[in-house]
Amino acid sequence: MGDRHAQRQSRRCRRNRRRNAVNSTIKQWDSTQRQLVNAAVTAGSVLVCLLILPVRLPGMELLGVAPNWLLIWVVSWSVKRTALQGAIAGFTLGLIQDGMTAPQPTHALSLAIVGLLTARIQKQRYIQEDFVSVALIVFGMAVIAETITALQFSLPGFGFFRSGTFRTLSEIWLYHQRIALSSAILSSLWAPAVYYPLNRWWERMNAIEQTPT
Repeated sequence: MGDRHAQRQSRRCRRNRRRNAVNSTIKQWDSTQRQLVNAAVTAGSVLVCLLILPVRLPGMELLGVAPNWLLIWVVSWSVKRTALQGAIAGFTLGLIQDGMTAPQPTHALSLAIVGLLTARIQKQRYIQEDFVSVALIVFGMAVIAETITALQFSLPGFGFFRSGTFRTLSEIWLYHQRIALSSAILSSLWAPAVYYPLNRWWERMNAIEQTPT
């Protein structure tokens, strides 16, 4: 037991030394350099989510549905930001997703609402580095996003009448229920994989920016 404790302490010390070395290096940069690096990391994380969005790997698919990586990113971004910042991020990523898939139904509306609602949550009360809370938020937001998509399918001009048949809103929701639940389950399970590294990076950058030089 003593040896195991000593090994854990040694690993913890090594991690702290590496973290301090990284922080020391970042602090040596001027404010412009830090902002550029932060923007590059943020944009790079969006690019990674966009690239893996159409990928179907083992363990990342349920009933033909994959995690909604962009929704996870929007929730991770909006958790500690204003409602306006969350809505703008969601709207922007939604437009990008529309360009990759199809403009109808639009993803911009659902992701903008997700960013807005996530930012409006009382984060100080429910989110304190709690992966379970983030996963629950992602689950709820995924259901909301898919519901908004189903509602759009019920409107003329969103590919609903192209088949020449009419479907009621209840029929549309029954069809999308499988997608909504599958997307919510998978997205909530994979949410910590996106939230944890991004949140740690953004917190580190904010702490460095607030540290007096």
